[in-house]
Amino acid sequence: MKNLDLINSEEELKKRWEAPYVWDRKQNDLWDKQSNFIYEIKNWELLKEKIAIVSSNHNLDKQDFFNYCSNRWYNFQSAMAVENIFSGFDGIEPSLNSRNRLLDFKLSGIDFDHKTSVYPKNFCKDLQFAMKNPEELISWLYQNQSTQQRQHFANRLFLIVYAEDGQHWKLKAEISWLKGIIGAYLNSFKTDQLKKFEFRSGKTTLSDIIWAVK
Repeated sequence: MKNLDLINSEEELKKRWEAPYVWDRKQNDLWDKQSNFIYEIKNWELLKEKIAIVSSNHNLDKQDFFNYCSNRWYNFQSAMAVENIFSGFDGIEPSLNSRNRLLDFKLSGIDFDHKTSVYPKNFCKDLQFAMKNPEELISWLYQNQSTQQRQHFANRLFLIVYAEDGQHWKLKAEISWLKGIIGAYLNSFKTDQLKKFEFRSGKTTLSDIIWAVK
């Protein structure tokens, strides 16, 4: 994959903080298709202009569509930055096929998708419990993941962000800080620390959590 300017990525992502992070609409394939321009735009101001144009052309609720697009853009740009971080470390073999949603990279020869997620409020158990019982949170994350195109049970590394002030979503923009967290995890990584699950009969899923708490 292409190397990103991670400093610029962080600057643009933090501009998203100017507006509240609100999901008024459950993510779905139709609205995903209408907002797929988010993959091509890296600049926050240009994104806002494009959102306004598309919402007007298709008679969409402007605020609802702004929330939907800006959140997708923010999560995607953060994910691309994190993927670039992983790819820069020894022992990581980046995927050569950017369209393969089940494979971002190989770690110690094992295929992995990665997902940065805020600590889920619906998990109903606190951070201390989850850190001591990561298997329970991982299982919950797989079982409660988005449906339609985004659902799968392939190997996945979860980067879980947790902010003491409750603004977990903002930590997705702290790219330099996340790089240090990921580096520390990879430097001590051993395959036997991976958790094993059988979500589908006869197939083993490998997973783990990288904790980013601030």
